Amino acid sequence: MSDLPKCPECGSEYTYEDRDLYVCPECAHEWKQAAAVKSTEAVVVRDAHGNVLQDGDSVTVIKDLKVKGSSLVVKVGTKVKSIRLVDGDHDIDCKIAGVGAMSLKSEFVKKA
Repeated sequence: MSDLPKCPECGSEYTYEDRDLYVCPECAHEWKQAAAVKSTEAVVVRDAHGNVLQDGDSVTVIKDLKVKGSSLVVKVGTKVKSIRLVDGDHDIDCKIAGVGAMSLKSEFVKKA
């Protein structure tokens, strides 16, 4: 049984190696072998003061934040409980009382 990765474009399991590339014979997609190896390093998310954040932490907002698409504002000092860390530009998912589900940037919060 082959331990080559499936094609990221079409999902075909019939990939093969060609020097330092993987090739899919079904859709002709080629990609580097180094790109197929996923990084095992965990991304460390830090708050505005450099404290490491984890899932389930409580944080406090340190700057007034306008809610895009509405006239609401999340005020300084708003406490947010049970955050969830995600990949992307806004690396915190949470629910804020009176506002609802939101994504926040870690640079605008401090660990409570």
